[in-house]
Amino acid sequence: MFHDPRHSNGSNVQVSEFLLMGFPGIHEWQHWLSLPLALLYLLALAANILVLHTIKQEAALHQPMYYFLGVLAVVDMGLATNITPKILAILWFNAKVISLPECFAQMYVIHCFMCMESGIFVCMAIDRYVAICQPLRYPSVITESFVVKATVFMALRNTLTTIPVPVLAAQRHYCSQNQIEHCLCSTFAVTSLSCDDRTINKLYQVILVWTLLGSDLGGIILSYVSILQSVLKLNSAEAASKALSTCTSHLILILLFYTVVVVISITHFVPKTVLLITVLLNVLENIIPPALNPMVYALKNKELRQSLHKVLKLNSKGN
Repeated sequence: MFHDPRHSNGSNVQVSEFLLMGFPGIHEWQHWLSLPLALLYLLALAANILVLHTIKQEAALHQPMYYFLGVLAVVDMGLATNITPKILAILWFNAKVISLPECFAQMYVIHCFMCMESGIFVCMAIDRYVAICQPLRYPSVITESFVVKATVFMALRNTLTTIPVPVLAAQRHYCSQNQIEHCLCSTFAVTSLSCDDRTINKLYQVILVWTLLGSDLGGIILSYVSILQSVLKLNSAEAASKALSTCTSHLILILLFYTVVVVISITHFVPKTVLLITVLLNVLENIIPPALNPMVYALKNKELRQSLHKVLKLNSKGN
């Protein structure tokens, strides 16, 4: 139920649920956005499931680089599934109500999976660094055991470090209103409704971004600077081109991911008159990469592309 601040008695009132209002400023026709969002979601699920199936079926893809791609596919599906069904329910059935525990759980999953995606990009950058800069050591360093340990480490790192985000948000006192001008439980959108000081929330958010995403991006940049230096030392232009071609798809995904993260971070400091842009970017950040990541890899990676053709051809023959 919506709580009007005029009828609340200050700190004695605590809201029991939130209302996700959808896209601010376009409530009257926002339902038209449901079709492209639904198509993007279905595309994300289908493309990532196909990539996982292909990696499992094709022995040629049983390599660390593709194992990390498989982990990325699982993370992408989780990220998209965490928000899209609820957004579609808002747009199709006007199901705006979300309980506080559900909202904080969604907030946690968003942060955890976004940081996990960043962590997997680091693992993939290390894989390419060793493959190009230290090729003789690659078979002994980047093993299946390394993939498992790196994935478990990233999972533990992200599940533990993102716990304070919803915990701190849940400790705020929501006493004035419960309408969130958003499609999902964004930390800034939710905590802006609190009646008490939220400095600690903002501080931890900054620390999280700089320590996790910042260090991840720094590690990726260092890896690719080393890769570029090694490639420039190669005498053969063909060898240099071949080495860089294995990194192209990875670089495209990294640029897409971090560009959106940076733009969204900047939009939090702009006037509320462009709130719609912030909300749209927040939503697309959770849906566009999961839909595009497998397609970028399929288009730019010859080995994966050939395996996908083989699997699809076999399935069509089987039918």
